[in-house]
Amino acid sequence: MRKIIYVFLSAVLFLIAAAIITVTVMGYQMFARALENISLDNAVKEIREQESFTALGELPDTYTDAIIAAEDHRFFSHNGIDPISIARAAWHNLISGSLAEGGSTITQQLAKNMFFTQEKSFVRKAAEAFMAIRIESEYSKEEILELYVNTIYFGDGYYCVKDACVGYFGKLPKDMNDYECTMLAGIPNAPSAYAPTENIGLARERQRQVVECMVKFGFISEDEGEEIAEGAI
Repeated sequence: MRKIIYVFLSAVLFLIAAAIITVTVMGYQMFARALENISLDNAVKEIREQESFTALGELPDTYTDAIIAAEDHRFFSHNGIDPISIARAAWHNLISGSLAEGGSTITQQLAKNMFFTQEKSFVRKAAEAFMAIRIESEYSKEEILELYVNTIYFGDGYYCVKDACVGYFGKLPKDMNDYECTMLAGIPNAPSAYAPTENIGLARERQRQVVECMVKFGFISEDEGEEIAEGAI
């Protein structure tokens, strides 16, 4: 009986290892093909040449802090991928039997927005990881964050922070107050649900979650968090 169990477990481990190797190889191939279509430098150049491009220095600190707290609080300490987030996401996906959670860093999300589709697959996730590591090797954290806010989707057809800010609040990003900063930072997690024009109640709930993340990870105090959360557009 023990021998049968041993053989069974060995076979399962072999299949898992083979699947991981296959996904990794296919992911690398997808990554390589993406760079054959357009180089990283040219992809970045295209983003920076967009009319609505917003430099990082034009964004309020509250907004950039909110983005990092909500999306990737270890942003400044990883090399493009976050093993802790990946392990947590893998566990949740195993329990749920889906790819509902990806554990993507800001850099991985940028890689996806620049080079890949929104399709959820292990191969695409592997390609995204390879691209994130490449991006981190060639650009600073500040440049990556700047590119990120200029490529994420905010709902209502807004694909960058400036268009979203003007569209939702009628002002430029530099003029956002703390409440607006934290609300805008929460939208990309689920634009169809959290866009203020779709459901202001859900948008405010998400805004409070962002504020709670900022408090949790030390960006602001609890008192500051309460003050921001009770603000208004």
